[in-house]
Amino acid sequence: MTAMDMSSTAITRKTASMIDDFILKAMGAGILVAIAAGPLGCFMIWRRMAYFGDTISHSALMGVGLGLALGTANPWVIVMTCVFISAILLLLERGRKFSTDTLLGILAHSALSFGLIIIALQESLRQDMMFFLIGDILTITTDDTLGIAFMTITALAGLAYIWKSLLCITVHEDLAQVEGVNILRTKIIYMILIALLVAFSMKVIGALLITSLMIIPAAAARNISTSPFQMAIYSMLLGSISVVMGILMSAHLDIPAGPAVVLSALILFLVGWALPNRIRV
Repeated sequence: MTAMDMSSTAITRKTASMIDDFILKAMGAGILVAIAAGPLGCFMIWRRMAYFGDTISHSALMGVGLGLALGTANPWVIVMTCVFISAILLLLERGRKFSTDTLLGILAHSALSFGLIIIALQESLRQDMMFFLIGDILTITTDDTLGIAFMTITALAGLAYIWKSLLCITVHEDLAQVEGVNILRTKIIYMILIALLVAFSMKVIGALLITSLMIIPAAAARNISTSPFQMAIYSMLLGSISVVMGILMSAHLDIPAGPAVVLSALILFLVGWALPNRIRV
């Protein structure tokens, strides 16, 4: 073997190692997101709040726009924006003049439109719209992974803290209030956890697709679960499998990773739906 051939082989191996490193890092970050998204998504299904997830994800785009206008990429700008929209929702719900679905529709599309306008005004970043919408998990850095790990730990700890109260509210809100559950505090904490998830997950799966990673694995887990806790655990597992399947599909077929993850989750959902003896929580 000539020196040139040896050099070419070394470069090829180094390139393959770098690609493997990118894929492993992407899988790690995606699995962390799935672990947080699964249990939070379970409550979205139980409380029929799927549209709330869309509202928060659309609010995240407004947070991105505000961050660009302020000259910062700090995810806490997105978190505060999502929390602000959630607070407006809670305030408007107290008026009882419109249904929650109507209010969510108003807030979701208003926040999305406002965010898109702000981003469009940033001339140099118009070409990056797809990045905000569907993410780019293969560009995840170590700092991004650490931020996502912080989000996952915080989300799981926060959910564990309000689990019993949130479950009581889900079963029967009026009865929970009679039993002394602080409904407003529980809802605020839950909304903050959703905001954290969306803000730190945008680079992984994008604002338009993050809700799907909360809803679809949780819905798939519902087909095979016999208790709320079991459904939460299964949703983490199925979400993680979806991430791995999606990234491998993206690498082999050269398609966007975010949509591939969602498609993988859909496949798992359909498999679970096709099982002969489904059990629903």
